[in-house]
Amino acid sequence: MTRRVQILVALALTALWGAGIFAAHAGGHLRFLDRLEATLTDWRTQVRGVQRPPDLVTIVAIDDTVVKRGGSYPLPRADLARVVDTIVQFKPKVVAIDLLLVDRSAAIGDATLANTLATGPMVLAAAAIFPSASENVAPGSAGPLAVLPQAERFLLPLPAFADHAEVGIVNVATGQSGSPLSVPMLFRTRDKVELSFPLRVATRALDKPLTIAPDHLMLGDRAVPTDTDFALPITYYGPRRTIRTVSAQSIFDGTLNRAAIENRIVVIGASVAGGGDFYPTPFDSLMPGVEVVSTAITHLVSGDGIVRDHRVHIADALAAILLPMLLVGLLAWRRSALGIMAAAAVMIAWAGLNAFAFTHGVWLNAATTLAAAVPPVAIFAGVQLWAGGRRTQYLAAKSRSLAQFQAPAVQEWLARDPNFLSKPVRQDAAIVFIDLSGFTSLSEQIDPDALQEILQAFHARIDKAAVDCGGMITGFLGDGAMILFGLPAAMPDDAARALKCAIDLHRGVEHWIASLPSAIGGQLGFKIGAHFGEIVASRLGESHQHITATGDTVNVASRLMEVAVQNDARLTLSNTLLDTADFHGAPDGVLSGPLLAQVRGRSGVVTVWFWRDHSGPGQGATKAEMID
Repeated sequence: MTRRVQILVALALTALWGAGIFAAHAGGHLRFLDRLEATLTDWRTQVRGVQRPPDLVTIVAIDDTVVKRGGSYPLPRADLARVVDTIVQFKPKVVAIDLLLVDRSAAIGDATLANTLATGPMVLAAAAIFPSASENVAPGSAGPLAVLPQAERFLLPLPAFADHAEVGIVNVATGQSGSPLSVPMLFRTRDKVELSFPLRVATRALDKPLTIAPDHLMLGDRAVPTDTDFALPITYYGPRRTIRTVSAQSIFDGTLNRAAIENRIVVIGASVAGGGDFYPTPFDSLMPGVEVVSTAITHLVSGDGIVRDHRVHIADALAAILLPMLLVGLLAWRRSALGIMAAAAVMIAWAGLNAFAFTHGVWLNAATTLAAAVPPVAIFAGVQLWAGGRRTQYLAAKSRSLAQFQAPAVQEWLARDPNFLSKPVRQDAAIVFIDLSGFTSLSEQIDPDALQEILQAFHARIDKAAVDCGGMITGFLGDGAMILFGLPAAMPDDAARALKCAIDLHRGVEHWIASLPSAIGGQLGFKIGAHFGEIVASRLGESHQHITATGDTVNVASRLMEVAVQNDARLTLSNTLLDTADFHGAPDGVLSGPLLAQVRGRSGVVTVWFWRDHSGPGQGATKAEMID
């Protein structure tokens, strides 16, 4: 497959994965994501920080102080009646009793409480009893209310109390983390639907009709956005007692402030240690259930609840599909640190947008999107790294292979500029030729493997001398080589480096031949020619190109090897090369000349010099002395 097809396949699989994760979670599977979402919700709530709640609700807490005074819990009905009576006298909008009044007690106390409940607007708490902890939706259900969990029965207040008050179901949904993230607004049994306690209180406090629409609730003309199962998402204002709370003991002491009650929603509930229901929240490890319920009431009445309705779920589905596709696309677009940085920037932007939306009242699911994005991105990135490693190995092998044919400087230049020498270039350069004498006749006498080893050793010495002096071997000519100084760009010391290379080759090859067995070394010799002048540097070939140099300078350098043989020398240097190299002496060798030499195939003569290593008279003479 081409890379484009591979990317399209990866994007399609990523989209399918994201859609599958969202559908599976929406269908009630992947419950571990609920726990992750609860944790992420706690973090986002803490990032948002403590908020001042709308001052609509007062909690009258039956706390440890009250229990110590009365000596028992639950609070005696006569005492509860006194609490309610005092509150009613201060004219609240509604009194909500978050206590299950399902058992009979002393007849006088029950009668007193029943009479008191008849004196003001009251809402009492009831409980839904489910057959199992799962609270499953009944099979075969249909219609908007089919999404409601079906309770086995409702645990209602005693008729003597319920006759004087409205009743609402007080259950909350704790989820996987134990922290209530939503409060159901509607409950049902096989034949009955009941309102929740917070919804009943809000309806009574607002004195507006309630309408149940297919995907939301209406309080008068205001929509109450709920989740898909008519649950109200809640977000906490702060730790316990953030919502105004007074102790019921202030009623017994006669110190209750009328302003805390008048024209307000009053919720009576338990916060006594070991007696009330407590829940962990982002701000508090033990928040009384009455404050959780009061939070839901405040959301309903003020309309400041967090939104997690069908439109938000559509956004969640799009995020679960599009975000992973975008991340994979970025990694495919730039298979480098830039692509990783771009993908990381998108993830940070998404996280920031998610947190921003949460702090501004929109609850976008984070866990589902992460589950949709992380695995395909990790897999794709892993495949990219594996493929990149394979490609790096391949390119390294190609680079090593190229290094065997091109000088390091030229190799680096080609990597930076692939069009280097695509058009011929005229410039000055230095050329060194070397050739091994007697190799052809030797090849007829010894084993081919041994011959190959000799040739490799010879080439190794040429390669070392060329690399050490910064030259480029344009090609091995069997038992010889051409070395070019002046690429990738002409340098002022090209001639000097070529001269040094020629002398190093003379010494190195001479010592190498001397180290060979006499039967082999006695048949071998070598000759070197070096010249400086104008060349034409270019690429030759079509599918397999190589860099070379042509021109009169190259021809003269090659012919100087013949001049060396004719004059019983091994190294012939042109006068042009020595002048350009600014050569003034040979402290460790012998330079003899000049000689006006006739070069085959060229009219005129060339002034040449011969260099020997520590032999004959005149060792250490300068070029000027030789001319004299």
